[in-house]
Amino acid sequence: MSGSSAALQPPADAAKPVRHPDAPAPGELLGAHYEHCFGCGGGQPHGLHLEARAGEGVSLTAEFTVQPAHQGAPGLAHGGLLATALDETLGSLNWLLRTIAVTGRLETDFVRPVPVGTTLHLQAEVVAVAGRKIYCTATGRIGGPEGPVAVRADALFIEVKVDHFIDHGRTEEIRAVMDDPDQVRRARAFEVNP
Repeated sequence: MSGSSAALQPPADAAKPVRHPDAPAPGELLGAHYEHCFGCGGGQPHGLHLEARAGEGVSLTAEFTVQPAHQGAPGLAHGGLLATALDETLGSLNWLLRTIAVTGRLETDFVRPVPVGTTLHLQAEVVAVAGRKIYCTATGRIGGPEGPVAVRADALFIEVKVDHFIDHGRTEEIRAVMDDPDQVRRARAFEVNP
């Protein structure tokens, strides 16, 4: 997080992140937090269908393949869509902390173009926690997990209560989630993003 703005620098008294004892095991697929999430949900025909796997500590890896519907310039991924992939990846880290948090700030660097058909290999980790603030970083590479960097981001997530989503979400979606008998699915639907 060295090149990020002051708002994304953890304070001197920030704590090292601690993986929750019930977090998925390293290598485990996290799955969609919400079926209709544009980033990870299978219910979005033009979504990213991003798949994240738990890593060591408070880290993870993720992948998604750029589809024709994701274009900005001809044959290239839209920059906002790449920022969405980074945000989704960073937000997935909260599942390893077992914390409900929303994106407070996201700073993205676009290093090189990402062509349609390319699989973006993402790595993310939480670097510090200070009260309700969660500081994290992510990198997206093309050509493989060790390939050249295409995008990177630093972010600040803010821990919230589930009421944040209930108070601000659309009633019909909130009701559908709250009526889901699967407690894990119900909890995960409110996991990330404002």
